[in-house]
This record gives sequence, C-alpha cells and structure tokens, in this order.
Amino acid sequence: MDAIKSTSLSFENATDVYKGKVRDVYYFGKKIAIVASDRISAFDVVLDRAIPYKGQVLNQIAEKFLKMTADIVPNWLESAPHPNVHVGKMCDAFAVEMVIRGYLAGHAWREYKAGKRMLCGVALPEGLKENDRLPTPIITPSTKAKEGHDEDISREEIISQGVVSEEDYKKLEEYTFALFAKGQEFANERGLILVDTKYEFGKFDNEIYLIDEVHTPDSSRYFYQEGYEERQANDVPQKQLSKEFVRQWLIENGFQGKDGQKQPFMSEEFVKSVSDRYIELYENITGETFEKASYTNIQEEIFNSIKNELG
Repeated sequence: MDAIKSTSLSFENATDVYKGKVRDVYYFGKKIAIVASDRISAFDVVLDRAIPYKGQVLNQIAEKFLKMTADIVPNWLESAPHPNVHVGKMCDAFAVEMVIRGYLAGHAWREYKAGKRMLCGVALPEGLKENDRLPTPIITPSTKAKEGHDEDISREEIISQGVVSEEDYKKLEEYTFALFAKGQEFANERGLILVDTKYEFGKFDNEIYLIDEVHTPDSSRYFYQEGYEERQANDVPQKQLSKEFVRQWLIENGFQGKDGQKQPFMSEEFVKSVSDRYIELYENITGETFEKASYTNIQEEIFNSIKNELG
C-alpha cells in the first residue's frame, strides 16, 4: 500500500530540517513547513510500517480544530497548501505536553491498575475502573523528550525546576481546560466522547501560541457516546476511535517499546484496518466525507506546495 514513510526535500532557503516521530519539519527563518507523514508511533517508538492516509487525516483534523479554537488561544498555523502540509510561525516550544483527562483510560488506567493513586501530583479517588469518567478533568503533564520516552511530571516540579514559569504555566492550564471543554462539546454534538488529549504550546514574539496538532486520533482518545454507560455497567471494553487499539495490539503481541522487545509484524490486512480506523474517525469527528489524496507524485506536490508558499 502507498504511504509517505519519509520526505527528503531540498529547499535553497531552508535553514534547518528536523524529523520527528511523525512529522518532517522544514525551517525557513521565522516560518516552518510541517509535513505530516504516514509514520505511526506507539510507546514513543516509530513503528516499521506507515499507515496510508494517516498524515492527511491528522493534518486536516488539526486544521479544522486550530481554526475552530483560534478565539480561545492564538495558534501557529497560517496556511495548509497541501493535504499533508501546514505552514506557520516557528514558535519556541515549551518543554512540556499538557495532557488533560476526562476519563480513566490508557496510560492513566495502567498506572491506576498498578496501584498508583497519585498521577503527576493529582490525587485519584479509590474505586474507579477502566474508562470511568473522572469527577472533573485533570491535567497530567509530561516532559517532551526529543529522544526516548516522555515522562510524567507534576505542576509543582515544572514550576520549581524552571521548566515553565509560574505565570506562563497558569496560562497554559487556563488554555488547556478551555480547549478541552470546546473539544468535548464538539465531540458530543457528533455522538463521540473526547476522553483525553494533549496540547503543546510555544512562544512567538513573547506571546503564547498553541502549536502542533489538536484533537486528532494521535493526540486524543475518543469513545462512542451511544452505549457508553451500558458498556461500563457490563464491564465491556469501550468502542473507541483512537490509536489505543494499536497500542493494545502491540501489548498483546509482546511489545511496549522496552529494551530488547521486537516489534511484531504488521500485515497488510492490519495496516489497512488501522488506515480505515483513522478515516472513520475523520468522518465521524468532522461530519465530512474523507477524500483520499493521490499518492502519485505526492512528494513532488508537497515540495511545490511549500516552495510556492515560502519561496
């Protein structure tokens, strides 16, 4: 199956290039062009197989939500000249990810199941089970590692260690709660539950901006609203739209990104099922039919779209 595993574009006026887990970033002074590849990561490890259309899905959902939330906090995005490309301000990123959770799922559940009742300095009540709604949304930040695994960190540690100033961190918290409320409201209107998500922020000309992606299946977890209560009452796994099912498949096949573990083989059938799941989320969350961009000459089209935008 066709997919964008990587890009190696050569621009005369580019000042730097950075290859992240999923995105290829091209720097042009105070501007950046980000190419959303079809790479997929789990447990902070890039998997061997790329997922067709994943980059396009992430890019177009992010664009929609960045525009939708611009009245809450300014964001870095200026244009989307190609389905896989975003162009905007080169912000100085804060070294934390603002993870916010409305339900006990994923990493938070795995920690809770292991007996922990304190997550990132936030106390969790006794008697919860997987996927239960939390009394109120909680922020559980993590460090943003350039390599290796991100790690949980508390509000107090962030401020005391000088990772983010107290003044700025209060603004990040304010923006995070407001963005999450907006995302939950939008999801609810479409029969979905926004379970948890993460936001990244940076500064441009000393002003805080929302950066990266927003409310995509890579940064967020969604449940289907219909049948949620019944599934919880019957201790049945929730029907969800996120890449958590990829993590679960990896766990079942003996891989959690730990030293010495080998990635399981991803068959064509499994890769297609992941691609279909991403497209399903796009159509559910946006209410629009997904239009697949052609992979014929896609690298050239991406190059030209950036060149035309940034010279």
